[in-house]
This record gives sequence, structure tokens and C-alpha cells, in this order.
Amino acid sequence: MRELRPVLTAPPELLLQAQGVRAAIFDVDGVLTDGRLYIGEDGESFKAFHALDGHGLKLLPRAGIEPVVITGRDSPAVRRRLADLGITRAHFGVHDKLAVAQALLDAQGWSWDELAVIGDDWPDLPLMVRAGFVGAPANAHAEAKAVAHHVSALRGGEGAAREFCDLLLMASGRYAELLHGHLQTLDDGRAGAAD
Repeated sequence: MRELRPVLTAPPELLLQAQGVRAAIFDVDGVLTDGRLYIGEDGESFKAFHALDGHGLKLLPRAGIEPVVITGRDSPAVRRRLADLGITRAHFGVHDKLAVAQALLDAQGWSWDELAVIGDDWPDLPLMVRAGFVGAPANAHAEAKAVAHHVSALRGGEGAAREFCDLLLMASGRYAELLHGHLQTLDDGRAGAAD
């Protein structure tokens, strides 16, 4: 077996900014998807998700980082995808994302500095201006990009969330260990197939 060394790197100052994160909040439309809404006569019919993003979300808990989804819309497709990934902390149809995030922090005893957020538009800004580490996809609105510590080279729904997860894993010091663990087994006992 050939030796496997991580090839991903990030600027040290960026990794320092992301250290100590205990939870990461993800928007859906424009972050976990490309932002397009497919609406038929009976309402929203489907969304496309990227497998790379899904695997990144599944890796976060192994580094002690809880993935959280707060989205302004609700759809069976999103609920199904999150269930497949084993994400239990999800909030759908949220109009006041700040209130939901603050309630989460209060319930867990966490501070805003221990929270990472990736968002793409104005509804995400109240979280983005408060969180300790903030990301935005390449196709995010200009105001979201302006407050982000890291703007992905990738678009929403096309790997931006995975890039964000990878940064959090590197900052936690667990990235290389998790990578090497995949050389042995992908079975972590959690629900859902590998992405």
C-alpha cells in the first residue's frame, strides 16, 4: 500500500480563526444546493445535492463538530437528504435564523466564537456577522462574501460545503487522522451509505 499524505493545505491564520469550533451551521439553498428552485404544479419537486458535501457533513461529528442545518425553506427532499446523512439538528422554514441559532447556543452553553457558519445571502448575515468562523460559496451574494473569513473556490451545491468542512477538520487537527482512517474502513456505524 502506498503512503497517503494529505495534500490539502490552508493558510495558518485561517486555521487559527477556525479553531475551537463546536458546531457548524449550514444553509441549504445556495450552499448545500446550487440555489435553483424547481417548482412544479404541486410545489417543489426536487433538489440536487453533491456527494462531496454530504461526506464532509458526515465527517464533522468525528472531529467533535456538530453539523446543524437552518434553512428558510422546507421540503421533503431536504428532510430526506439530512436524514440519510444522520443530521438530527435541523430547522426548516425558519424566518428568524438568529433566534434559532441563539436558542441553540443558549441550550448547549456555547458562545458565538465556537460556532462556524456558511451562508450565501442576506438571510444568513445575522449569523455570519456573529460567528467565530464564516464561509461563503463562490456564487454567494456580495454582502455574504464580504463578511466571510473564507470564500470557497467552489459554488454552492458543487463542493463548497465540503471545502468548508475540510477547513474545520484541518483546524480541529483531525483531518489527517480521519483521512488515514478511511484506508481501513468506511463503516462508522452511522445510518446511511457512504457518499
